This record gives sequence, structure tokens and C-alpha cells, in this order.
Amino acid sequence: MARKKEDNVKEYEDIKTSEAVAFKAQVDKDAEEINPVGRPSSYTKEIAVTLCSYLSMGKSLRTACRQEGMPSMPTVYKWISDFPEFLNQYTRAKEESAEALAEDMLDIADESPTAVEKDKDGNVVGTKIDSAGIARNRLRVETRKWVAAKLKPKKYGDLSKLELTGKDGGAMEVDHFNAALEDLLVTLEKKLG
Repeated sequence: MARKKEDNVKEYEDIKTSEAVAFKAQVDKDAEEINPVGRPSSYTKEIAVTLCSYLSMGKSLRTACRQEGMPSMPTVYKWISDFPEFLNQYTRAKEESAEALAEDMLDIADESPTAVEKDKDGNVVGTKIDSAGIARNRLRVETRKWVAAKLKPKKYGDLSKLELTGKDGGAMEVDHFNAALEDLLVTLEKKLG
């Protein structure tokens, strides 16, 4: 059966269109590799080292990012996903920050919060223990303890271990399933015969 001229033209146009689409996609891909879209990354090893040094000293990421020349928090999160070497640096710095927080806890616990007592004229007459300062220091220590436990749970976390053991310290045996199966077999045997 002979094909119509219109069918041949339509098929030629379809082939031509699909080749053009494929060619354009390849050109776009090549262009993107040469000139990537978007702003270039501000990541440098120097900034990464400086940022991680703040973190390892126990500073929060928010505090570190407020420092002059430091990137924003979303930029840091992007670096974590884009640069594996930065992810390793960041992880190590956060682990080290648990040690810095432990040091802070010791310093805070050694503080002696006092309040200055003054007379009616505003003259200093003495000092006394400041209960509000003690409560504040307790909160500061508890907060650091909680963060350190999250950063290094094996070292600073609360140890709570639940062990279930069976007879003579061995593994537990679960007989409920076996007993139910035996009851079912007995019932079936009675019905069958």
C-alpha cells in the first residue's frame, strides 16, 4: 500500500523535531558545564577552618555566623551537603564543642554569684550570695550538659540500659506462641478425629 505524501512529510517533521530537541538539550548541558547557572559558592578552606574553630570552642552556629566574614546559616547548611570535606570538619568541630562545653560547666560551677549590698545613700556595705545568680548558673550548666549529651552521647549522655534476661541469665524464652499453637493442634485433632 502506497503511503501518502502527507504521511511522509509528517514523519520527516517528527524526526527532525526530535533530533532538534535532543541537540538543544545537549547544547544546554554543555553550556551549563562551561557556565554554571547561579551564584558561585563562597566556600573557601580558610572560611571553613575559621567557622569550625568557633564551633569547636563551644560557640553555636548562629553565634559563629554573626562574626565578620562568616557565611549565613543556610549557606553553611548548603556547604555541608555540597562539600564532603567540610561535612567532616563540621562534624569534628561539633564533637569537640562538647569538650568545650564541659570546660564551661566547670568554670560556671566554680563561680560564686554575689550581690552587692548598699545602704540608703548608695554606699556599698557588703556582699551576699545571689540566689538569682545561682539559679541562672544552674540553668547555664544544665543547658550545656544537655547539649553536650546530644553532641557526644556516649561520653556525656545519661546511661540508662534495660536488659531483659531469661532463666539463669540467658536469653528470654517466649512460650506464648508455642502454647497457642499447641492448643490449636489439640483442637484440630479433636475435630478431625
